[in-house]
Amino acid sequence: MTVTEKRKKIAKKILAMLKRLFPKAGMVLRHRNNWELMVAVQLSAQCTDKKVNEVTAKLFEKYRTLDDYVRAEPRAFERDIFQTGFYRNKTKNILAAAKMVKEKFGGRIPKTMAEMLLIPGVARKTANVVLGNVHGVVEGIAVDTHVRRLSRLFGLTKENDPNKIERDLMQILPRKDWFLFTYLMIEYGRNYCPARRHDTTKCPLHFVDRMAR
Repeated sequence: MTVTEKRKKIAKKILAMLKRLFPKAGMVLRHRNNWELMVAVQLSAQCTDKKVNEVTAKLFEKYRTLDDYVRAEPRAFERDIFQTGFYRNKTKNILAAAKMVKEKFGGRIPKTMAEMLLIPGVARKTANVVLGNVHGVVEGIAVDTHVRRLSRLFGLTKENDPNKIERDLMQILPRKDWFLFTYLMIEYGRNYCPARRHDTTKCPLHFVDRMAR
C-alpha cells in the first residue's frame, strides 16, 4: 500500500466518524453580509472565534457599510479590534481590503481564488473560507491551526507549511468534502482534542494514531 493509499484509507474513516459526531458543523463567525464575513475571517487569525464574535458585535454596529471601512480612521479602528490581537496589521489589511473591494471589485467579494489572493490580508485559508461560504466555490481546503495540527497527528501529512498541507489533503479527500472537512476538524479540535496536553485515549479518533504508524 502506498503512502497516498494509506492516507486515503485513514481519511475515509476520519470523515465518517466526524460526520457522525458533528452533523451540523459549519461557520460560527457571526456576520450579516459577505463583507462582514471577510472582516470576521481576517480578525480570526491567531484569535478564537468566540472573541471575534464579541468584538464584531460592536464593530459591525459602528461600521455598517463597506464605505464606513473605506473612510475609517486607522487609529480608531485599531482600538476597536484591539482584543483580537495583531491589531495594527489587521487594521492595515482590512482597511486596504475595503478600498480594493470597492474600487477593483465594485463592492462585491470576488468569486475566484486568483482574485481573492489580490486582496490585502488574504491568503489561501481566508480565500477558501470566504469563497466557500459566500459563493459556494470550493477550490481548496482551508488549513487553520486545528486542521494543521490534527492532519499531522492523524498521519494525513508530514508537512508544516499550510499550502503544502492543503495540497496533501486535496490528494486524499473527496472534493465534495473539502469545504466541510475544515469545520469538522475545527469542531473535533475544540471538543475533543485541544492543543494542550490531554488524555488522547479518550478522544473518539484515538484509534487513528495507530493506523498512521
